[in-house]
Amino acid sequence: MNQQKVDPITLQVINGALKTIAEEMGHVLYRMSFSSIIRESQDMGAGLFDTRFQTICESESTPMHIGSIPAYLRGIENTLQGGAWHEGDVVIHNHPYHGSSHSPDLAIIIPIFYEGELVGFSGNTAHHIDIGAATPGLIIDVGDVYAEGMLMAGLKFYEKGVRNEALVQMFKYNSRASTQLVRDIEAQVASAQLGVKRFKELLERYGKDFCFSAVNQLIDYSEAIMRQKISEIPDGEYRAEGYLDDDGRNRDERLPIVVTVKVQGDSLIVDLTGSAPQTPTAYNVPFEGSCKVAAYAAFRKILLDAYTMESPVPSNEGSFRPISVVAPEGSIFNPIFPAAAEARFTQCNRMIDLIIKALSPVLPERIIAGSSASISFAAYSGIKPDGDYWVFLEVNEGAYGGRPKSDGPDAIDNLMANTRNNPIEDLGMHLPMICDRYELRDDVMPGAGKYRGGIGVVKAQRVLTPGFITHESERHYDVPWGIFGGTDGVVGKTEIYNAARPGEIVQMPSKFSGHASRAGDVMAYYSPCGGGYGNPLERSAEQVREDVLDDFCTIEHARDVYGVILNERVQLDVQATIERRAQLLAHSS
Repeated sequence: MNQQKVDPITLQVINGALKTIAEEMGHVLYRMSFSSIIRESQDMGAGLFDTRFQTICESESTPMHIGSIPAYLRGIENTLQGGAWHEGDVVIHNHPYHGSSHSPDLAIIIPIFYEGELVGFSGNTAHHIDIGAATPGLIIDVGDVYAEGMLMAGLKFYEKGVRNEALVQMFKYNSRASTQLVRDIEAQVASAQLGVKRFKELLERYGKDFCFSAVNQLIDYSEAIMRQKISEIPDGEYRAEGYLDDDGRNRDERLPIVVTVKVQGDSLIVDLTGSAPQTPTAYNVPFEGSCKVAAYAAFRKILLDAYTMESPVPSNEGSFRPISVVAPEGSIFNPIFPAAAEARFTQCNRMIDLIIKALSPVLPERIIAGSSASISFAAYSGIKPDGDYWVFLEVNEGAYGGRPKSDGPDAIDNLMANTRNNPIEDLGMHLPMICDRYELRDDVMPGAGKYRGGIGVVKAQRVLTPGFITHESERHYDVPWGIFGGTDGVVGKTEIYNAARPGEIVQMPSKFSGHASRAGDVMAYYSPCGGGYGNPLERSAEQVREDVLDDFCTIEHARDVYGVILNERVQLDVQATIERRAQLLAHSS
């Protein structure tokens, strides 16, 4: 290819075009999908990639999906049916030991041929509600990767434009939700086909050499900015530790996570040595498709956040180049085949949380206090009157920790997650379920600080038919940490209300598989609340008063922790507040 210099204005025009292509691909995917986890929650991602499997552009969706597609492509290269790409091919792939982020995230990849030459790939991934695993929707307590359902490595769903009907037949008879599975895959194909069409139009307009010269300049620019930001961090090793509740089977065994960030010049290494060994359940993290992607996402969030940058940095391969990841083989972050590895998201979120904590001494204006750093992923299922299964997946929100200039956001996906909630109206219209309660937690208060932690949610879902519930979450024990004088947040909890014994509340572990539910049973999830940032005595008294009015804080908590004195009508006593804060300050010193 003949490299050409692209002027800054045209470079930005092409950058905008690429971003628009990726966004349009994402819109087609979630608007055409049938299952709510894609259609509503947008647990998916789409983008374009060059022949070296570098990310050219990506949709604004879940980082895990987008960041992992280059790993999918490397896995497909080693497993591709027939060993060669042809125009009209459509490949489907989900093998976690060949680049997949985890088995339910099916990728659809279409090669892009221009003037007879392979120039790149259009692809997407999406989370499917059931691929025939041991338990409906989600799995945790299984012995190996084969229990995760259908594993596909480099299979041609279409070959030279002809659809493989045998694969469709396999999907129909190996999933509890086969209609949704097939239709969601068809939506993925349409999305990737659109990416091929739009990228070819761009090549027609600017020429192949000119267009790829622009792509390479954009990738180099993103790399340069990331290296510049890394170089502003003092050289050294920064370490933080935490632990996970359990592996979904051995309830009393906490699993350590150790993160060491090694900064040298304009590059860094995320070293996970010291973390727990791989588990005997599916609570492991595929190294290529998930672990590395989480580390990349962490530093894009910390160093290239749009809130702190003068102008947006293109989301492409360049920002990954200065970052390396190390995880010992046989550890929870780099399991050995055939270990199961479906339930891998909360470990990744906790890794990011600890990267942030490790860097807090040297990046106080860019980091936040401890977040929920978990994900509540729940699978509900049952049998319809006609004998078919129904399966529903949902993602429940958490909360961020306090930030350098503002409170932690309440009731929101955080860190690695970027999905939307599923409307409860949609739930009641399509499935035998009722949402009994969905609101901010009112049983606890978030971490106190100059900027308080975010408040988690409580969601209680009632099932109307017998079936199964599987739940994957974290942080029932390891509290979200406060920072720079802020207090710790609050752990989460999960409860089941037994329809057969009204008033009975069963405290559940953070993760469990295939719990048999009765008609009328309710599962309630309480997500963790974030830690506080900065000394609570520096919080504006008026902000504390507003928190009391909003029921985020009690009058007693305002007095004892924030040193703010309010009367029964929630009116501020300025002089008493000054005196109380002086008293608390003297006591703390």
